[in-house]
Amino acid sequence: MHVVVATDGSPQSLAAARHLTSFADPGKITGISVVAVLRPLASVAFADEISDAEQGGAGEWTGSFTEAAQRAVDAVAAVFDGWGPPVDRQVRSGSPAAEIIEAAQERDAGLLVVAAGGRGISDVILLGSTAQRVQHYAPCPVLVVRPAPRSRRAPDRRG
Repeated sequence: MHVVVATDGSPQSLAAARHLTSFADPGKITGISVVAVLRPLASVAFADEISDAEQGGAGEWTGSFTEAAQRAVDAVAAVFDGWGPPVDRQVRSGSPAAEIIEAAQERDAGLLVVAAGGRGISDVILLGSTAQRVQHYAPCPVLVVRPAPRSRRAPDRRG
């Protein structure tokens, strides 16, 4: 079975890749494709928050959007180093959901792994729009990994 793991450069997408290794049998996985998608006309750059690349001033990444996406793909692919199956790395351009689904179709994937709400506007959004579209239209089962819940402190009841 081939597995497609999508990354948007968020820590949640890195956690999704790690989650796959926590339960999947690498002997039953024939290959993994790690996919990042650049939106050609996006007003916001691809934000790589997971690689060890150096940042420029004011939180901006140095280099191009393509380089940032490649660094994110490489960071997620590193999760699978020594785990077993060979890893294919792809940076694609287009609609993220459509490109992730197309990658799954091209590889005849048996599983798609995506993070929920990696780039959402608010923590209130339970499932990101890309993850929602992928889940709805994917040609195979989809593992949607939600972010770890935040710890909530009990209210201070001192008077």
